[in-house]
Amino acid sequence: MSKVAIVYFSGYGHTKKQAEAVLAGAASVAGTVVELIRIDEQGNLSDAAWEMLVASDGIIFGSPTYMGGVAWQFKKFADASSKPWYAQAWKDKPAAGFTNSASMNGDKGSTISYMITFAMQHSMLWVGTGMLPANSKAAVRNDVNYLAGSSGLLAQSPSDSTPDEGPLPGDLETAKLFGVRFAEQVKRLTK
Repeated sequence: MSKVAIVYFSGYGHTKKQAEAVLAGAASVAGTVVELIRIDEQGNLSDAAWEMLVASDGIIFGSPTYMGGVAWQFKKFADASSKPWYAQAWKDKPAAGFTNSASMNGDKGSTISYMITFAMQHSMLWVGTGMLPANSKAAVRNDVNYLAGSSGLLAQSPSDSTPDEGPLPGDLETAKLFGVRFAEQVKRLTK
């Protein structure tokens, strides 16, 4: 069995919905167990959650993009990871990341870049989306990978939408496919 952990923060519920779609995709890969770990409103994790991260075979990071970067709660979690960093507890584990923001661009790339650097600090192996973008004239908003994420999973939820309204179905389908890819890579890399 492969163990995948998805550790994320969600302020309004949109990123939680994205995390759940990633989980659905990863859990659909035979022999994969997935743990969804939410960073709380104060940026904390329980001791049991920290242990789940160490016991996992791969970790996916998630945060909304606020003001061009990760939410402060995610940053607090990252800063608090100095103990597993010092012990190199996550070394050589596959890692990936996802983000959601209100704007089509919203500087989501800065958030993914932060997550890549964070994973590299932990000596992890980064897994991108592995998807071509939907960038032809025939492309429509609900196509898979319409937001063209390569290094990380991207989603968009209008600022006045509820989690029932966003992310859109195409972004959620992209999230499921991303979860499948990550779980497959974890199995491949941890044989």
